[in-house]
Amino acid sequence: MTIKEALNSEQEVKDIKICGWLRTRRDSKDFSFLEINDGSCLSNIQAIASSSLDNYSEEISNSNTGAALEVHGNLIASKGKGQKWEVQATKVIVHGNSDPDYALQKKRHSNEFLRTIAHLRPRTNTFGAVFRVRSALSFAVHKFFIENGFYNIHTPIISTSDCEGAGELFTVTALEKVEKESDYLKDFFSAKASLTVSGQLEAETLACALSKVYTFGPTFRAENSNTPRHLAEFWMIEPEMAFCDLSQNAALAEKFMKYVIQYALDNCQEDMQFFNKWIEKGILDSLESLVKTNFETITYTEAINILQASKEKFEFPVSWGIDLQTEHERHLTDKHIGKPVFVTDYPKEIKAFYMRLNDDDKTVAAMDLLAPRLGEIIGGSQREERKDVLVNRIKESNLPLDHYWWYLDLRKYGTVKHAGFGLGFERLVMYVTGISNIRDSIPFPRTPGNAEF
Repeated sequence: MTIKEALNSEQEVKDIKICGWLRTRRDSKDFSFLEINDGSCLSNIQAIASSSLDNYSEEISNSNTGAALEVHGNLIASKGKGQKWEVQATKVIVHGNSDPDYALQKKRHSNEFLRTIAHLRPRTNTFGAVFRVRSALSFAVHKFFIENGFYNIHTPIISTSDCEGAGELFTVTALEKVEKESDYLKDFFSAKASLTVSGQLEAETLACALSKVYTFGPTFRAENSNTPRHLAEFWMIEPEMAFCDLSQNAALAEKFMKYVIQYALDNCQEDMQFFNKWIEKGILDSLESLVKTNFETITYTEAINILQASKEKFEFPVSWGIDLQTEHERHLTDKHIGKPVFVTDYPKEIKAFYMRLNDDDKTVAAMDLLAPRLGEIIGGSQREERKDVLVNRIKESNLPLDHYWWYLDLRKYGTVKHAGFGLGFERLVMYVTGISNIRDSIPFPRTPGNAEF
């Protein structure tokens, strides 16, 4: 049995086997009380090992925190407070004892310290809970899209195009030395290749054949940033829909957010209670409120007017044409509107070339979903389906037109309005768990200067 199965049992069970890692050991004259956790749930189970067991004095009484144990015995009603069941051990096997210098001897460690021992931090309560919720959210993502008629596709990790046009790319090369751009003609791919920043462009090609598709895979940004909101390697959820406009795109994003959050609330109750008590008080109320409310929609111009009228002293001054900062987004969601809000129709200069140009020739059919406590969590747009307009936008962005010949072809052969959005999975994990640093939402964070584990 897993410990979760044992603790959820409705009756006593004879002859069970529990495996896990020792959290604490308390000794009395004739017994040892072993608190064991196997990661299947937040709670430990207590096993009572009698001093009459064969290996008690040699192994059991010398086992340290972190030791890997296999316990055979009977699941019985516990006489102690705060626990329903315990295991009366008939045999305890110590598969591997733990050295006394085990780093997790203390009850509490800072998250900064735990990042230096990423190979051990999943054994803590906090990170065990984070990664169980991450797993549940991952399942919920796939469940949502499959239930809504989407096909899961796999887009390339190695690409020769820069979807975002920001130039923050990790180069992939088999050459020992590169002195000039033309050297890449002799490289493995006969062109300069990079790790992808997004699967969106390739997903659009599948959407123009299968109508509704989504990707969920790793993406990479060579942005030299050490903020609590940036990673060099992260996972992106990117649906793309043919015959879809901006309002339909926003409706899907709202439905998606409510679905995956509700799934975590329903299926990770013990872990969510832990986050509510120890990580961010009130997070349960916040999430439950989100799934029950209708999201607001305002234009970028309206957002700028709201911010200017607020008389707040922002670190980044507000004027039409700026890219909204986190402080601006948080003011809109937390102070002014009080719930999630879609901001639409951004200036074309601050958005990507593939977003559909509006009739005013100044803004594009873009949308960002801003969430209370966090700020931007989803970014999306209606894609530019007019070939001539798209060509001009690529040129304006100073991107090589020949890299996008196949993307332009979609506008030649049966072009159609289409839309999609992107959600950084780690930001979703942050939002649901209350974890404040994105490096704590993924098992092995990749950041500037850090790829050890």
